[in-house]
Amino acid sequence: MKTETGVSKTTLLVIAAILFCFTCSAAAQELSPIKLLPPNMKGGKSLMQSLQERKTSRSFSTSKLPIDVLSNLLWAACGINRPENGRRTAPSAVNWQEIAVYAAMEEGLYLYNEKAHVLEPVLKTDLRKKTTTLLQPSRSSVAGAPLQLIYVADYSKMSAFTNEEEKKFYSAADTGFIAQNVYLYCASEGLATGVRAMVDKDALAKEMNLRSNQKVIMVQAVGYPQ
Repeated sequence: MKTETGVSKTTLLVIAAILFCFTCSAAAQELSPIKLLPPNMKGGKSLMQSLQERKTSRSFSTSKLPIDVLSNLLWAACGINRPENGRRTAPSAVNWQEIAVYAAMEEGLYLYNEKAHVLEPVLKTDLRKKTTTLLQPSRSSVAGAPLQLIYVADYSKMSAFTNEEEKKFYSAADTGFIAQNVYLYCASEGLATGVRAMVDKDALAKEMNLRSNQKVIMVQAVGYPQ
């Protein structure tokens, strides 16, 4: 079908997709990928001690996380622990691996690439405050955390035979596994963290230029205790 200008709708959709990709690329071009360090398998407290000290924090220092801590944290969250088959530290239903971990920091927004163990640039924009618009005033220091992890489900990676209710259930469960890994790592290393579902998800998704089949599930602040 053609529009009044004689251009087919398919052509218009292709042009729109190209413009969208160009816009995203231009927005991230001033950011460089962050090559993360190999995870340190010998540090940290024991599992039982980490479980004992695991807690939700609401007070954060604004001090940035050093690269070694950031590297270990992201690997613990959902890094690849079995390179021979690409399996991760966190389980996912049917091994869909549908949860993407975005890292919002002062310098910009990054996407964690588990296979390469790299933070890939997405936007040169500080989106941390966009994750805290619904915070209670008493928890304002959460907005100053140096890192806000944004968990995004990609429904296109899930089975076409899975209905919307099941997609919501599985993606929420899989996000919970990743978030708990972060909790345990933070307890092991003396970091502060707290997960939140009260987020303006639609507004955040728009800021992140997510596709319609990508859904923000939760966010999680990480930093040093205040």
